[in-house]
Amino acid sequence: MSCRLASAGPALAGLLVTVVLPSEYGIDPTGAGRALGLAEMGEIKTQLHEEAEADRAKDQAGQAPAAPVAPATPAAPQQRSSLLGWIFAQLVIGSAQAQIPAAAKSQELSVTLKPGEGTEVKADMRKGAKLTYSWKVEGGTVNQDTHGDGPGGNETSYSKGRGMPADEGELTAAFDGNHGWFWRNRGSAPVTVRLTASGDFGSLKQAK
Repeated sequence: MSCRLASAGPALAGLLVTVVLPSEYGIDPTGAGRALGLAEMGEIKTQLHEEAEADRAKDQAGQAPAAPVAPATPAAPQQRSSLLGWIFAQLVIGSAQAQIPAAAKSQELSVTLKPGEGTEVKADMRKGAKLTYSWKVEGGTVNQDTHGDGPGGNETSYSKGRGMPADEGELTAAFDGNHGWFWRNRGSAPVTVRLTASGDFGSLKQAK
């Protein structure tokens, strides 16, 4: 929804400047309204509206109203204000929603490792994207390497550890590519690593 409103912003702004303001209020900042004959229409409506207001004021003061001006009948001021207000509202809502960042993606994943077995879990991330993570080992500890790899031979290591029962932190992708964890079970019994990750990433999965 927000994408549609944001993309409609420029069109609504153009409509407001080239059609609504000239035709309803005689305001023509671009000159397009006069070229289309809309500015004159707006000037007439504005004049008629002012005369109608003057007549209404005289009626309230007990004076005879001015002679009616024909033949045009202006749109009710409430209708013009509603239309103008609706366009402004769409512009403001579209702009505001376009600035609201998308909700952070969150995903949980668990892997079981036999004694001596290792595996990788990677998130697909763009350079500068951030991911907050927390993982915990059930049944023992693991050796771990938090690292990334990407196109063109890009590789980096964010942290390493031995015999770790858990870890948590924030990972900022150093380049476009896959970023995540390698775990190896050096114990004598199976262990299960449970991972929770949230942030800006495309996918999170165990390497095959």
